[in-house]
Amino acid sequence: MTGITDSGPLTCDACGETVDPADAIRRETMGDLDPTTWQTLCCPTCGGRLKTVYVGDE
Repeated sequence: MTGITDSGPLTCDACGETVDPADAIRRETMGDLDPTTWQTLCCPTCGGRLKTVYVGDE
C-alpha cells in the first residue's frame, strides 16, 4: 500500500489552500474508524478536512 506522502498535493475545499500531505495536520477520524489505522488529514491554514487516509502500515 502507498504511504500518505506518495500522493500529490491536496486542495482544501474550505479555503482553497494547496497542501502537501506531509504538511497536513493529522487528526483522529470521526465515526467508528479505528484511530490506530485511520487518520484524517486537515488543512494547516484553516483546519478543514482534506482526506481520510489509512495509516495502519506506518
